[in-house]
Amino acid sequence: MSDGHQHNGHESVPSRQRRRFPGISSRAYEHPADRSALVALRKLSGFDTVFKALSGLLPERSLRLLFLSDSVRVSDRQFAHLNDMLRDACYILDLEKVPPMYVNQDPNPNAMCIGLDEPIIVVTTGLVELLDEEEMRAVVGHEVGHALSGHAVYRTILLFLTSLAVRVAWIPLGNVAIMAIVTALREWFRKSELSADRAGLLVGQDLQASMRGLMKIAGGNHLHEMNVDAFLEQAEEYESGGDLRDSVLKILNVLPRTHPFTTVRAAELKKWEASRDFQRIMDGHYPRRDEDGDASVRDSWRESASAYASEVRTSKDPLMKLVNDIAGGAGDLGGRVRRGFGGFTGPKPAPDGPPPSGDEPPRDNT
Repeated sequence: MSDGHQHNGHESVPSRQRRRFPGISSRAYEHPADRSALVALRKLSGFDTVFKALSGLLPERSLRLLFLSDSVRVSDRQFAHLNDMLRDACYILDLEKVPPMYVNQDPNPNAMCIGLDEPIIVVTTGLVELLDEEEMRAVVGHEVGHALSGHAVYRTILLFLTSLAVRVAWIPLGNVAIMAIVTALREWFRKSELSADRAGLLVGQDLQASMRGLMKIAGGNHLHEMNVDAFLEQAEEYESGGDLRDSVLKILNVLPRTHPFTTVRAAELKKWEASRDFQRIMDGHYPRRDEDGDASVRDSWRESASAYASEVRTSKDPLMKLVNDIAGGAGDLGGRVRRGFGGFTGPKPAPDGPPPSGDEPPRDNT
């Protein structure tokens, strides 16, 4: 239990006792899609070259000096309540070195974990003012989860490449290669958020606080006007509603984003909290860091593939249903596609031949 004792050079000061996870590996909470997206990213043509070049060129010292000079560094003398949360989060996830944390003046609620050699956590004033203590604790745990997973390096590169793509957009074909890597990085970035949400839940150990925080990020500080169950119903409607056109629009809407939609994040986190995997972690059964070297890459790929296959099978999204039907060799595939895009193809033609008699059951044309 997290009990406020000295550990690894920092003191934990929780508002209530929480379970601690000594030596926990990030594999315990990482979403399978996070791992597979990162593997796919590393296999992207030209990524290794860009990564190695940027690792030596990115002005990390300048970045650290920027936050040191123009933000407020969290400590026992500044934003002491955030300092307590940060130390407690590192204690619970057994992160030996506490990352520096800064509060940056920005009305937009946001937080990030960046850095190449060592991670830096930055939270905006908009976020600090929006969330209560338990909601903020989940966010701090989220960012510590990014640090433990080693996400900061790739997130820093994404920030730099996004800025670079804007600068070279005027050059014919100048940003095509960059945008290919940016798109792949964004896909991984979105999946990494699902992993970090899980880390935030392990730190806060309060699902309702995590849900409230996501609701506030979506709808502002109006909890008296919002309801967690209704918010999750939005996620259900988003996933299952509409036809194939809506499925395509969902993809187009999410492509430029670095974060998944908040309702989707809430639904994913609630599903994981109810899973056997989460309960096993809470019972103390989880992968440990000292076993990471023996972890099989092939097993990770197999687990990711299995998770994707399960997602396709159980998804209520029209496009995922179609993919599942293709994999299952469903008949009348063309008809299903036409009905999915019914608004584009016009009214359904009447069937050929006479109407069915009373002795013959009518055919199902839906």
